[in-house]
Amino acid sequence: MFRATHSTTYLYSEPVSICHTELHLAPRNGHGQRVLEHNLSIRPMPDYLTGRKDYFGNDVTYFSIQAPHQTLTITAESVVGIHHMDPLEPRLTPAWEAARDEVRRHADSEALDACQFVFESPRVAGGPEFAAYAAPSFPAERPLLEAALDLCHRVHSEFHYDRRATTVSTPVAEVLQSRRGVCQDFAHFTIACLRSMGLAARYVSGYLLSDDLTGSEASHAWVSLFCPGYGWLDLDPTNDVRADGHHLTLAWGRDYSDVTPVKGVAVGGGEQVINVAVEVTALS
Repeated sequence: MFRATHSTTYLYSEPVSICHTELHLAPRNGHGQRVLEHNLSIRPMPDYLTGRKDYFGNDVTYFSIQAPHQTLTITAESVVGIHHMDPLEPRLTPAWEAARDEVRRHADSEALDACQFVFESPRVAGGPEFAAYAAPSFPAERPLLEAALDLCHRVHSEFHYDRRATTVSTPVAEVLQSRRGVCQDFAHFTIACLRSMGLAARYVSGYLLSDDLTGSEASHAWVSLFCPGYGWLDLDPTNDVRADGHHLTLAWGRDYSDVTPVKGVAVGGGEQVINVAVEVTALS
């Protein structure tokens, strides 16, 4: 059982007269985890606050503040139980071509749902360069999970984690050229490679439960790959691990734009400084 606290503070040089903000800060139930508590604190107090489920089944909170303010603080605190699942043996998964073809022909309802994650999305463009990078990991008839793990290992080995190298809007093609970035970039790039092979891959936002893994100081991102017969398999190219028991899931979608933890618009404010802090602690 873990407690996750995510705090975001906006400091403005001038008053903001009104703001509209959307949050993806509530963990998902299922997929190896159970939400026991979730509390949200917003200061100043919102004039309007509501919640909903988005297209992908994520919990979304929307609020607006219509009084002048120069500081906005959003704190989400969640207690989540994590179920450690036995890892799947990679060689038992179907050949990657068979997995690709099953999604293409919409073999069942799960494959039909997964098909939407084969296409390009706002932050994950396609291109032959991604297929070329992925190709060495995907020889003919190689088991799907074995091939995907090899791809993640290569990204981990050949790309450098550098928080100053990119921004949230850096194109995935630029990440391939520089081979530098953060977890968001490595997830987007790995998804681009998998989709270039005709495979269904989605973007996952959440937290790391271990300080030994890269990215534990903030919100984290990894990849989920659809495997017929086994469902969605989570892989973390930033740390070259399978996301089994080490990761707490907030939300998933096509890419970062679908699951941004905090985003919105504000009228006024002048210059702004954003401070984000994430703390995950194990509970007895």
